[in-house]
Amino acid sequence: MVEKAYKFRFYPTPEQESLLRRTLGCVRLVYNKALAARTQAWYERQERVGYKQTSAMLTNWKKQEDLDFLTEVSSVTLQQGLRHLQAAFTNFFGGRAKYPNFKKKRNGGSAEFTKSAFKWKDGQVYLAKCAEPLPIRWSRQLPQNCVPSTITVKLDPSGRWSISLRVNDTRDLRLNPTNKQVGIDLGITNLLTTSDGEKIANPKKLNKLHKKLRLAQKSLSRKTKGSNNYQKARLKVARIHAKIKDSREDYTHKLTTQLIRENQTIVVEDLAVKNMVKNHKLARAISDANWGEVVRQLEYKAEWYGRELIKIDRYFPSSKRCSICGHVVEKLPLNIRQWDCPECGSHHDRDINAAINILRMGTRVGDRRKGTPTKKAAGLAVSVCGATVRPEESKSWKAGAMKQKAPTSNARESRAIS
Repeated sequence: MVEKAYKFRFYPTPEQESLLRRTLGCVRLVYNKALAARTQAWYERQERVGYKQTSAMLTNWKKQEDLDFLTEVSSVTLQQGLRHLQAAFTNFFGGRAKYPNFKKKRNGGSAEFTKSAFKWKDGQVYLAKCAEPLPIRWSRQLPQNCVPSTITVKLDPSGRWSISLRVNDTRDLRLNPTNKQVGIDLGITNLLTTSDGEKIANPKKLNKLHKKLRLAQKSLSRKTKGSNNYQKARLKVARIHAKIKDSREDYTHKLTTQLIRENQTIVVEDLAVKNMVKNHKLARAISDANWGEVVRQLEYKAEWYGRELIKIDRYFPSSKRCSICGHVVEKLPLNIRQWDCPECGSHHDRDINAAINILRMGTRVGDRRKGTPTKKAAGLAVSVCGATVRPEESKSWKAGAMKQKAPTSNARESRAIS
């Protein structure tokens, strides 16, 4: 059984839109008031406030005369907003996220409806306090005998309404096994290079609309905040951003699905994209390349379709290592895209050589993960390229034996974009 979410656009009637906008506003208000209460309790009294306390606060807020409009919307969405705040604090204390931020109206918003707050009847969705079904644009059908367990309604900054239906898919989605394996080296000029020698160009979706976006943002900066013209200009900027996002998402989904269908095992590097975008010279190019989303989609699609995704150490010198003899050069600047091995004289394309090394390293990691002897895979690598079982220059392999200075951030960034 696989948990999936199906997202659709819908176009609410004026009555439905009024109710949904009030619902999103109330969810945002309750979330912000609870966040302010929890923050104030900690800074003034060093007291931690949890979900139970904020739920009791919500009950009292509904009784206040100036907040009685909270009773006009579904109470489930308000409670779910408090649960999302609790999850945000859990991630913060676990070191997985930053401190929660206040929600802003200009960012749209979302509201989550559980089973008690909606009705699924004859393939239509009826939300609480709404008599008519939502006019959803059904671009695809849900799997048979699948009933939504949770529904999320979202309004994006560009003014588009969408609904996400979470279902448990009981179908067996595993594809027929294949013997093909591939190593992938992510980059900027070429979005990815495979160990088979194939290079897939980076579509650079942002560059195509960058000039239009820059002019729209420039026009927005000249408007008086809060005016009608400001809102029109803001929507124009948001629509351009939405177009870029949709185009990038569509391309990424098609690419990752093709890779999953064609290969049984995919090997990639475990890149720290959040750290790499701190370099202001490369941040825009890296963000537009969408590396993190590519790896994320490969990860969950591999689980769905019975494939294997292997991540290798980000410090493994795949670009600087000769895929023929195993020699590792000391320096290999980013402007050098082809090089000759000083040990065996082999000529290498930087990206293809890195992809081959990533695949070989991933094969060893995969054998260790399965609990099979590593001599077979590693011995094959030695017989083909003359490399040792463990890469001499990989700091991750030596970390357990001796402490070495970690590479600088510039070194990590250079390795990642190669």
